[in-house]
Amino acid sequence: MRVAIFDAVGSPLRIGTMPEPAPAEDEVVLRVAACGICGSDLHITEDPAAFGITPGFVLGHEFAGEVVARGSAVSDLAIGDRVAVVPMRGCGRCEACRRGDPARCAEMVLIGGGYAEYVAVAARQCQRLPDEVALEDGALAEPLSVALHCVIRSGMKAGDSVAIIGAGPIGLLVAFWARRFGARHVVVADIHEHQKERALALGATGFTLSDARLAERLADLCGGAPDIVFECVGKRGLIEAAVKAVRLQGTVVGVGLCVGGDSWDPFQALSKEISLLFSVFFHQRNEFGPALDALAGGPFAPQALITDRIDLSPVPQVFEGLRRRTTQCKVLIQPEQV
Repeated sequence: MRVAIFDAVGSPLRIGTMPEPAPAEDEVVLRVAACGICGSDLHITEDPAAFGITPGFVLGHEFAGEVVARGSAVSDLAIGDRVAVVPMRGCGRCEACRRGDPARCAEMVLIGGGYAEYVAVAARQCQRLPDEVALEDGALAEPLSVALHCVIRSGMKAGDSVAIIGAGPIGLLVAFWARRFGARHVVVADIHEHQKERALALGATGFTLSDARLAERLADLCGGAPDIVFECVGKRGLIEAAVKAVRLQGTVVGVGLCVGGDSWDPFQALSKEISLLFSVFFHQRNEFGPALDALAGGPFAPQALITDRIDLSPVPQVFEGLRRRTTQCKVLIQPEQV
């Protein structure tokens, strides 16, 4: 089968071949219908040791596909089932796994493998797609779940004012959920304006540039300092910017993957008595299902994130292009795309 392979820092991904996987007794093999290119994939290729990645690894954790083979112990999935995949693979036995929260399993591994024609995953990682959801769109379930977890973690209530720093896929999906759950104002800020229309299409009530006047701009559009600020970029200085922007006793949620550390003065956070939270992964049982249901319809469509669908062949070039700021939002790799 064809795959996109990571070799080394500084080297583009390489299209090569590997044997098609065979399922272990608790696994199924999927024909990959689509896999999203995630910003964390870019981080992984820049600092693979921090993520436990070695040469020869196949990236891709946002994927959906069709079951084409199953192991001897698998009875709850059938050949031909259309599924989306939870990329956190837990032990399946501990308390966290039993309550549907493999992200908190001590043995959890964040799997890859989606940049390929076929992939083997544990059957317990799979969830059937609603009939109304296109198989390829199931690749959006993972980022949708991440964003849903962020909003739930924040404690947001209907009528709250929300600001989101960063108009990448996660930031835009946080806007989607915040509006869906009844936020009064949902304002997205970014250093460029090319995502403005997409942000509004996904539920934002306002959009502004992220600059030295960010706190003032957000207050203007939110009718006062926002109740909750989500930092969805992961760059140095943005947690501090969020702290400056949020209201007294408001909440800041750190979502962006800031690799390499940050430096900020906590005095303002202390003096404003804010709540500072961080959010990562999601709950399989309580959040992945609602994410799949959101793809089936309703106000605003998460599919508006998708800006391109590509075959495996151009993945190295597209992947390198995404390292630079582009007008792309969510690119789906569809191995059978013509």
